[in-house]
Amino acid sequence: MTRRQSNNQWNGSPRPKKFRVQKSAGKVLASIFWDQDGILLVDYLPKGQTINPEYYSSLLVQLKDILKEKHRGKLTKGVLFLHDNAPDYRALATQKKLAYLGFQFLDHPPYSPDLAPLDHHLFPGLKTQLKGRHFCSDAEVYAVAETWLHGQPSEYFFDWLAKVRATG
Repeated sequence: MTRRQSNNQWNGSPRPKKFRVQKSAGKVLASIFWDQDGILLVDYLPKGQTINPEYYSSLLVQLKDILKEKHRGKLTKGVLFLHDNAPDYRALATQKKLAYLGFQFLDHPPYSPDLAPLDHHLFPGLKTQLKGRHFCSDAEVYAVAETWLHGQPSEYFFDWLAKVRATG
């Protein structure tokens, strides 16, 4: 008896079953913009693209248009803008776009290398909704994410921003 045959007949027990792994839709990168009232804009990065200063600047323009519509005539003091310290967000082109759009950039508070303060608030609940589920398409991921995001009461967003203002 060869070694391979003896391995196949280990202790006379049946061969272990192999489980089929169902391929999921894959990773999805979302840029989420929100204010004290709730979600303003969710953008899903197209497959094969990366966020660069030009792409991010185009999102900022979309955000400005949404803010103008939502707060028509109420933005007398401008917009205080806080995002994390990703290199594309700190790039000179991005900083110029923020200034051009009239957004006042807030310095990002120091954070753990594992999770930025913005992530401490928004993403744990969203991750709970997505964890352990398999999606057949990106559209399914988007639908679950947006249902959860838009389902949060305004207090969810307002309370966190109040904490940031108090500590900053």
